[in-house]
Amino acid sequence: MAMVLKLFWVALLAALALLQTAAHTIDLAAHEERCFFEDMHVGDEMTLTFQVGGGGHLDIDTRLTDPDGQLLYQLLRHDTGTYEFVAEKDGRYTYCFGNNFSTVSHKTVSFNVHGVLYLADDEGLMPAEHELRELAANIQLFKDEQEYLVMRERIHRNTAESTNTRVKWWSVLQTVLVVLVCAFQVYFVKRQFEVRRAV
Repeated sequence: MAMVLKLFWVALLAALALLQTAAHTIDLAAHEERCFFEDMHVGDEMTLTFQVGGGGHLDIDTRLTDPDGQLLYQLLRHDTGTYEFVAEKDGRYTYCFGNNFSTVSHKTVSFNVHGVLYLADDEGLMPAEHELRELAANIQLFKDEQEYLVMRERIHRNTAESTNTRVKWWSVLQTVLVVLVCAFQVYFVKRQFEVRRAV
């Protein structure tokens, strides 16, 4: 009975670890930077993934700092990125997305933050508990991959719709030009064959 109860608590912790995952989508105006934070303890794991879904050249600046303000991760003008780390200090870890270099276009950014909060030492776990933790981690990887594919599908759909609109208007412009050239040619040829009478 004690083993079943212990397995129940491990399964509950694994489910809570999955609920710790947060998927967010934000809009960054030109010259804007948005920062978020996570309170962590020594040994906690965190993974930050982001994907730019629209706007400009699909690039942003990303940085992550520790509680002392030391830079842990920085990526300039990229459309996607992943960073995972283990906290070495207790405190507030801050991650920021910036569109500071853009003068006109706003960007849409989707990002996920997930992690494992270790409440107990792994060495005392039973094999089934290890399997549950691995299962929770694999489910998280699957969710991340699915969210990435959804974002890529959205980017490709927007590109296809934009291309379709441009092709449509280019076809309309070509049709108007062909009609105007035909009208001019008919007028010009008709004028060449007019009979001119001398007075």
